Amino acid sequence: MVVGGFSGLDGPIGSSSGKITASVVITCIVAASSGLIFGYDTGISGGVTTMPSFLEKFFPSVVRKAAEARTNIYCIYDSQALTSFTSSLYIAGLVASLVASHLTAAVGRRNTMVVGGLTFLSGAAINAGAANVAMLILGRLFLGFGLGFTNQATPVYLSEVAPPKWRGAFNTGFNFFVSIGVVTANCINFATAKQSWGWRLSLGLAVVPAAIMTIGALFILDTPSSLIQRGKVEQARHALRKVRGKDCDVESELAELKKASDVAKEANEEPFVTILERKYRPHLVMSIAIPLFQQLTGINIIAFYAPVLFRSVGFGNDSALTAAIILGLVHLASIFVAAYVVDRFGRRFLFIEGGIQMFVCQVGVGVLVAVTAGASGTKEISKGYAILVLLLMCIYVAGFGWSWGPLSWLIPSEIFPIKIRPTGQSISVAVNFAATFVLSQTFLTMLCYFKYGTFLFYAAWNVLMTIFIALFLPETKGIPLDSMNLVWEKHWYWRRFVCD
Repeated sequence: MVVGGFSGLDGPIGSSSGKITASVVITCIVAASSGLIFGYDTGISGGVTTMPSFLEKFFPSVVRKAAEARTNIYCIYDSQALTSFTSSLYIAGLVASLVASHLTAAVGRRNTMVVGGLTFLSGAAINAGAANVAMLILGRLFLGFGLGFTNQATPVYLSEVAPPKWRGAFNTGFNFFVSIGVVTANCINFATAKQSWGWRLSLGLAVVPAAIMTIGALFILDTPSSLIQRGKVEQARHALRKVRGKDCDVESELAELKKASDVAKEANEEPFVTILERKYRPHLVMSIAIPLFQQLTGINIIAFYAPVLFRSVGFGNDSALTAAIILGLVHLASIFVAAYVVDRFGRRFLFIEGGIQMFVCQVGVGVLVAVTAGASGTKEISKGYAILVLLLMCIYVAGFGWSWGPLSWLIPSEIFPIKIRPTGQSISVAVNFAATFVLSQTFLTMLCYFKYGTFLFYAAWNVLMTIFIALFLPETKGIPLDSMNLVWEKHWYWRRFVCD
């Protein structure tokens, strides 16, 4: 047995069907489209914050700083007000994701996605009509509440509906739509950047993906696990037959789900208390460590500030937005690799390979920026070196796209028993939002003071998280959700907690 791996189980356990039906594909595509709003917001924020008309209206100090003759490239966009616009969303998302734990248990996964979509749509409308910074931040708070609900409910929905054998591939659909949202947003930013009203259009068009995912969610059934948990056994049987196929015997799987639900109801404990029990220690550690490490790869910083970053290292405004589009397309393509590999070679393989790849690229970018821009940041970077930075960033984004990108949403959604699954996912999403808030609020200041060392800072974290995965994450591919406790019982370290 590999130190952190799990060789005792290989393939499905129990009677859950691994058959892929048209219904389960359509259902998962519709549910995964919730990722559109997360991706669109991530992409649009970074582009809008480089638009001259937007900066002149809301953040004129940034414009003045950029116009100075010998501006340090690391410090052009170091504005706490500007980063507050981007990062205020994540405080709201953090709160909403914790509330969503009880909401998904009470009204279901699907209905929580609908609530999230409607809330996000409201925030987009407020941002489009913003007249001052206060309105901008209010709109961002509504967007954050919407994302908190959808990011909590969607990965759990996908893991509960997908056949165990192909759960990884179906769950990457969420990240696929996140990436589509990012690319779409970058293209819209590129088209609107030179218009005085361009930022309003970019922010306002967020209502489109919100409407798409909300309307789509109204036409799908809730998950069988959620329906059983709420006492709707006949509806759960109908939903299970629909996603597994009419000719499939679903009674054994239904019985397993009902048994797990009955055990959870008998416990009758507050799930936020239950998850602190010793036997759930490995689950809790993973729900905190994995989303935290995902942010410490530095990816959201790249996504938020790619146009800003590329302008800082020598690209013009149009070229910077083009470079951001290129990164988005690379990320989109890499998710296909993840979907193909994750259920064949496993989660651990992708985590470890991606971590090594990102480390090498972060070090490469840090060294290049140090050599070309210098410690002072006043040297002009040649176009050739700027293109090399872009190439390294593409390789970095590809590594993230087939590892920490999709898997950080997949793992927390599949490792918890049903009684604490919404709670575990809520904690995971809350940690993700909290880490994103802190890092997005501090990145531009870090870039200003750490200079090229910022990239080496994230490279060091990539080493640490790769070692953590190698030692402590068991392999979960192909294991039915209700049998997931077995992987912890077999693990060299975690068995001391779960087997007591």
